[in-house]
Amino acid sequence: MTDIDTTEPDPFDAIVDAPFDSALSERYLVYALSTITARSLPDLRDGLKPVHRRLLWAMRQLKLDPGQAFKKSARVVGDVIGKYHPHGDASVYDAMVRLAQDFSLRYPLVEGQGNFGNIDGDNAAAYRYTEARLTKTAIQLMAGLDEGTVNFIPTYNGEEEEPEIFPGLFPNLLANGSSGIAVGMATNIPSHNVAEIIDATLLLIDNPHAEHEQLMELFHGPDFPTGGIVVDSPAVISAAYASGKGALRVRGRFSIGRNPDGSWEETGIEKLGGGQWQLVISEIPYMLQKGKLIEQVAQLIADKKLPILEDVRDESDEQIRLVFVPKSRNVDPELLKESLYRLTDLEGRFGLNLNVLDETRTPGVLSLKLMLQEWVKSQIDILVRRSQHRLEKIANRLELLGGYIIAYLNLDRIIEIIRTEDEPKPVMMAEFELTDRQAEAILNMRLRSLRKLEEMELRRERDDLLAEQEELQKLLDSPARQRTRLKRDLANLRKDYAEDTALGRRRTTIAEAAPTVEFSMDAMIEKAPVTVILSAKGWVRGASGHEPLDKEFKFKEGDGPAFALHAQTTDKLLIACDNGRFYTLGCDKLPSARGFGEPVRTMLDIDADAQIIALLIYKPKAQLLLASSVGRGFAAETDELLAETRKGRGVMTTKPGVKLAVVREIPPEHDHVAVVGDNRKLVLFSLEELPVLAKGQGVALQRYRDGGLADATTLKLEDGLSWKMGGESGRTRTESDMRMWKVARGAAGRMPPTGFPRDNKFD
Repeated sequence: MTDIDTTEPDPFDAIVDAPFDSALSERYLVYALSTITARSLPDLRDGLKPVHRRLLWAMRQLKLDPGQAFKKSARVVGDVIGKYHPHGDASVYDAMVRLAQDFSLRYPLVEGQGNFGNIDGDNAAAYRYTEARLTKTAIQLMAGLDEGTVNFIPTYNGEEEEPEIFPGLFPNLLANGSSGIAVGMATNIPSHNVAEIIDATLLLIDNPHAEHEQLMELFHGPDFPTGGIVVDSPAVISAAYASGKGALRVRGRFSIGRNPDGSWEETGIEKLGGGQWQLVISEIPYMLQKGKLIEQVAQLIADKKLPILEDVRDESDEQIRLVFVPKSRNVDPELLKESLYRLTDLEGRFGLNLNVLDETRTPGVLSLKLMLQEWVKSQIDILVRRSQHRLEKIANRLELLGGYIIAYLNLDRIIEIIRTEDEPKPVMMAEFELTDRQAEAILNMRLRSLRKLEEMELRRERDDLLAEQEELQKLLDSPARQRTRLKRDLANLRKDYAEDTALGRRRTTIAEAAPTVEFSMDAMIEKAPVTVILSAKGWVRGASGHEPLDKEFKFKEGDGPAFALHAQTTDKLLIACDNGRFYTLGCDKLPSARGFGEPVRTMLDIDADAQIIALLIYKPKAQLLLASSVGRGFAAETDELLAETRKGRGVMTTKPGVKLAVVREIPPEHDHVAVVGDNRKLVLFSLEELPVLAKGQGVALQRYRDGGLADATTLKLEDGLSWKMGGESGRTRTESDMRMWKVARGAAGRMPPTGFPRDNKFD
């Protein structure tokens, strides 16, 4: 007895020894080509990807015409993945749902019954609950499938056949657009108005050499399912379609409102009682989920990034209605609109990328003109194939009609042959010179057809077919006739999508926006008086209204007053520290004065060992005098001191042991600088000698042998130098003649006028 070898084959024997890089590149190339040509990019001729084409073909096979009853979506999906598209049911159903959504497709190809999702971003119901059938547009896209117009290819398992493309005249690629990401390339084609597509195509048929600018006079740009406004200039739109790539700005539409003069305009402003008003949005940009937009606005309100907006409400039903309630009736409506455009997705960009597969399945980015030319070429080819197929049908029918007419002319003899001959077919063929098909057709005739009237009908049918054959032959022989026929068919199709029809009316407005209004966030802050209080230990607060600055404010134990000033909520504070850094803080962000406030270091990243030496209100285009403890300084423009981050801005560069000591505003009328040192020496020099710097150590203001700078200020020379007298009198003393102290910058100086404060401070 022979032993049977039951050992398993060694799996390592199947390993192919090949370089990893070449094996990876070969396999990845196959995957990339499959993704590009059979998944992600649409075909130029019918604008469909394979999954969409197979979906519509399966629905056609199920006879789901617009006049027929709906069928469960599960039945459609089952047929698609079982016969044509062996992929996941979820992906197939998602593709079907998109074809049925009137906010996703400009001209839906599937009519859905049940929950097919909504513009809020909610998903469709499961396919066991929904039903579907084809739309009239889908039927037009598939028209001619039975007329030999396209090739049929085997399905993945070879059991059935499916069309390579759809031959219908509906310009689906531009009408409904497409988007997809392949390997190393992508496509993003917006939807367009069918009437405009046909108008541009007719122009190109009449004049193949028409310029791109001529086409753009008829073809205005995208026509999105959700409407909205394309706010780019005609030149920008035209350039995008000339190259096949570009970015278009799309905005939502504010509802139409009545102006005070009685005219109607897309202002979006609804007037309420008592001077109140609100903004209303009626259309949102394409592919933007309404729920996401509302969340964005609500978050801006919560984060106080849009302080001029009080609330947002969704009052939508079948029509979109988003209501924006301003903080007060004094808010500028245009400012609120511009803020919404900037801070939310109410304005977005649509990246145009006309990347498609041509008739050879080669991807390429095409211009509008080239795309229309290629589509016309494919439709001419379909027209020729349809005509040839019809000619073949006519020839076959004429052959049979010739046999029938011979039979009627020799009816008695034909009957005799049939009754007497065992094999009547060859006898008939020999005697009457019939073809095999003619003889077979005569033998298969019904007895009810043997009447005198039938001969007249056959002759009439033959004459009609001969006339049609002649016209078709002329059509095939004449490219001019082919173009004329295509123009006629396009003109008939245009009637279904004319501007005065519900489906054909343009939804997206092409209107160049006015130049963007530059505004700062300060403009969105409601202006109100506030008293700013900063304590010695760095606790800051803002009291509503302008409190008396000599009022005794409450501080934490061990703390005391340092700075107090009057401001507005729209103001910005400049905080200077002795390390030479400046920080910016908005008055609208100050904590309430009901308590002790908050440490300013929780709002700004101020070094722990840095001391705050000045608190000022930012004034545009003003200048500050900056001086260090060693007597160096310069003038700084306030616009250069604003800091955009918590870390502040380094302005005066200080060495170890040197600190920023003086920060004073320079009034426009002042023309001289006064500097006093710890040695009680005073110098006075022209303001023109003080450089204006954005950053640095500055220049020497005064020379010291011992000590450093005590104080510095600016003055108007003809007014003299003033300082406050000591005591409670509050009197001010002025030295009008300061010529004896006026020297060049950097001098040592001389003793100040009699009565100058002993603390060497100017105020």
